[in-house]
Amino acid sequence: MIDSNKFQNFIDAEAKALGFDSVGIVKPNAIEAAGEHLKNFIKANRHGSMEWLEDTLERRSDPRNLWPEVKSIIVVTMNYGPEQNPLSILEEKQLGAISVYARHRDYHDLIKGRLKTLASKLVSRAKQNGVDQEIKVFVDTAPVLEKPLAAKAGLGWQGKHTNLVSREFGSWLFLGSIFTTLDLPAHEPEEDHCGKCTSCLDICPTKAFPAPYQLDARRCISYLTIEHKEAIPVEFRKAMGNRIFGCDDCLAICPWNKFADMATEIKLATPSNVTEPLLQNFLQLDDAEFRVRFSGSPVKRIGRNRFIRNCLVAAGNSGESNLLPIIKRLKQDGDTIIQETADWASAELEKL
Repeated sequence: MIDSNKFQNFIDAEAKALGFDSVGIVKPNAIEAAGEHLKNFIKANRHGSMEWLEDTLERRSDPRNLWPEVKSIIVVTMNYGPEQNPLSILEEKQLGAISVYARHRDYHDLIKGRLKTLASKLVSRAKQNGVDQEIKVFVDTAPVLEKPLAAKAGLGWQGKHTNLVSREFGSWLFLGSIFTTLDLPAHEPEEDHCGKCTSCLDICPTKAFPAPYQLDARRCISYLTIEHKEAIPVEFRKAMGNRIFGCDDCLAICPWNKFADMATEIKLATPSNVTEPLLQNFLQLDDAEFRVRFSGSPVKRIGRNRFIRNCLVAAGNSGESNLLPIIKRLKQDGDTIIQETADWASAELEKL
């Protein structure tokens, strides 16, 4: 038999040794309310064109629907706190603002590798105590409600912007989970410490929060620049400013970030391909150049055409008339959405 307290200490020590910043345990039946919230979110069509959310609704709503044998879920976090305030780049209109998480190498690969190592250590330790267990490892792309699970595991709470907030690390946390057939004692959930603060709701450029703790993805700049495959709706283009991949406004403004430390994981260091994000350079990338420049980056997954679409919106908002020759060349691009967005961007700059 496993001594639960000793095994929990083992999990915590091994997770920290692998570079995770916090770890908690939650039971699979702990997020029934979150499952209902997701169903209401989809019923209201606030998921936009993210059909995969609707397709995986039942499995995502309850971990037991994903894997009936699961008895405990181990949730880990990794801090990716930035060196500087990510809002400062929004004033530098000649640059393209890329969300902090995407300035690093793709976190899916980094975290999943570490989780698999942790999982193998847990299996070995359990076997040493004469206990067999089955384990599954999940990171983000799987149909798992990781934020509610992390909150119930005591790693933070879901703030009014719907993202996880930690008293120790603020809003900058990657999440991963290990499902196990071991029956482990759960941690106590974290309390909500948002209080009367509405900073994250007030700062949103596109008013994507219908109410506290509710998000309409169709108005969210992260959704528009990453998930949305069509032309950016004109009503949101000015509000996008120079954000070309994701948006950190609601995360960066959170007062709890004053307690957050900069990420210490060396593999999360910002590569040079996003520390020099001049729009004039980005706008001239062809498909091959785009793939090389963003190799190993989350940016690569949206493809060159969507990326150029986003950069054109930023160019139209930049006030940089020197970009006009590049923009006018993109009017002849083979992608019709790029052509239309280039027309819009050039018209905006020609107004100056």
